[in-house]
Amino acid sequence: MTIERFVRESRTFKASHVLPPDTNNHNTLFGGRLMAHIDDVAAISAMKHARGPVVTASTDSVDFLHPIRVDNEVSLEAFVTWTHQTSMEVFVKVVAEDLLSGKRTVCATSFLTFVAIGPDGRPTPVPKVVAETQEEIFLHDGAAERAEARQQRRKHSKHLADLLGTRRPWEP
Repeated sequence: MTIERFVRESRTFKASHVLPPDTNNHNTLFGGRLMAHIDDVAAISAMKHARGPVVTASTDSVDFLHPIRVDNEVSLEAFVTWTHQTSMEVFVKVVAEDLLSGKRTVCATSFLTFVAIGPDGRPTPVPKVVAETQEEIFLHDGAAERAEARQQRRKHSKHLADLLGTRRPWEP
């Protein structure tokens, strides 16, 4: 296995034309549709880095900054920013372009975590990631802090799940 890979080796792009069936009653892209695009492009990026199957471990954040309208192009760019033993943090930037005027706007950003899966179905080691550009180094340098926040949030989520349990509200 390669010991390390450059961020650029995982860089992945996806573009789509926003059409009326993709939108809500405000004629803007459904948030859930955008989240599906984000997960898809991020998974491809993680697979390029791991060169094997991956699973989504968490969507750490999706920050919707501006609406994406009908007849815009929505472009997503994803790349691995940080790795641990078997996990990878992936950053996704979402840009909308008004196809008539050419104006572009960053409409969302997202961080997701993926785990590489080996042939036995268990987590498997991934190569370390090497950041080169200022953007890559900036995101890489902040990753340890995000990983710590992710661990704390996961502990809280597990506690909440245990506390709330599986009983339905109408069951005794």
